Amino acid sequence: MKNVQMLAGWGNYPKVQSEVITPRHAHDILVTEVGKTIIARGLGRSYGDQAVNQDQLVASCIRLNHFLSFDEATGVLACEAGVSLAEIIEVVGPKGWFPAICPGTKYVTVGGAIANDIHGKAHHVDGSFISYVIDFNILLADGSIVTASREEHPELFFANFGGLGLLGLILSARIQLREINTTYFSQRAIVVQDIDEMVDTIEATNDKYQYSVAWIDPLAKGKNLGYGVLTLGNQAMQEDLPANLRKNPLKISPQKRLNVPFFLPDFALNNFSVKILNQLIYFIQKSATDIAHYERFFFPLDAINQWNRGYGKRGFTQYQFVIPMHDAKIRLRRILEMIAGSGCTPFLNVLKKMGKQQGGALSFPFEGYTLAIDFPISPQLFAFIPQLDQLIIAYGGRVYLGKDALLDQETFRKMYPQYQEWMKLKAKYDPDNRFSSNIARRLGLET
Repeated sequence: MKNVQMLAGWGNYPKVQSEVITPRHAHDILVTEVGKTIIARGLGRSYGDQAVNQDQLVASCIRLNHFLSFDEATGVLACEAGVSLAEIIEVVGPKGWFPAICPGTKYVTVGGAIANDIHGKAHHVDGSFISYVIDFNILLADGSIVTASREEHPELFFANFGGLGLLGLILSARIQLREINTTYFSQRAIVVQDIDEMVDTIEATNDKYQYSVAWIDPLAKGKNLGYGVLTLGNQAMQEDLPANLRKNPLKISPQKRLNVPFFLPDFALNNFSVKILNQLIYFIQKSATDIAHYERFFFPLDAINQWNRGYGKRGFTQYQFVIPMHDAKIRLRRILEMIAGSGCTPFLNVLKKMGKQQGGALSFPFEGYTLAIDFPISPQLFAFIPQLDQLIIAYGGRVYLGKDALLDQETFRKMYPQYQEWMKLKAKYDPDNRFSSNIARRLGLET
């Protein structure tokens, strides 16, 4: 019996009907209906249409979530692709190991982390997820399972980072974890008055802190444009902790969360409510304690289950771009002016500095500044985003495909002119487009 579901990404836009299978083994995927395309799906935290496949197959990999081996001496973990960062932390955190790359949520799978080449607030130091993957096993369109690494099938290895799951279905991986002394972080919050001061402060602290992320008031204008709080941090050692925390320095939080039980009405998110919410965020950010547990430091929104429902049934998109370092102040100011004057009610602006690119042709990060903005879906947004896209292109930047829901093929190709390198590998490993998705068709990532 077919299991047809209405699926969406974390932004709840777009929603499409897909036929869902839940494989336990690679064989379950190989025997799927001939003639239909398929895409892997983890925990559904990509924001747009990366893991949906209208009227085609979606392989939910949540049962491919077994730990295969763990070397407590070296921190090398082998696991199936459906294992989440949350599960890794729960199992190996008490042993003194932790994922080296942490995005804004721990509810992402290893397979999804590879497909989107995820990054966190330490990209300027640690790079993206590719930096800590030793190798992975991937099911190809011809039914073969191969191991890809920097030495074995290197072109396949690199192309899968940022490849959106379109070259095959990743079954398992070996990743290098980071040794830790505690699950706590020392942190510092700095209030800044505008975007020039924000960039100057980031540059001045860049070599002193491993972790750096800035919240920017999305409604600030004029002389206060770019007003916000820069949060900096480093891994805390046991001697950094107060006495009460030293009793359990490797504390792991229970998976208890508040819940948004239903979609809020669309009218609930307006300039007034956004202003109130951002005042609360500002207060929380500037009042950060000297020592923070990993949950609050890395994953504050994970404390609220289904927080995406707060945007209402219309959904939202997270528009994240990166632009080069050159003239960053001037260019970020112009972009923030456009956003503030767009009438699109931006909810959240998060700014980070990135280091050098390490992933494949479709991997997002390169050295520069990245800004992520949450926009509720609205008619104005569809008119505004193409204008913003053109400015990002003019500045030599690009949009993160792992979160995108609105790019068209022509704009994508301008942002990622190296896409042709990736397309050659698509033609080699999946000439009949066995692996496809809505974003693949939207951006022309099929042969």
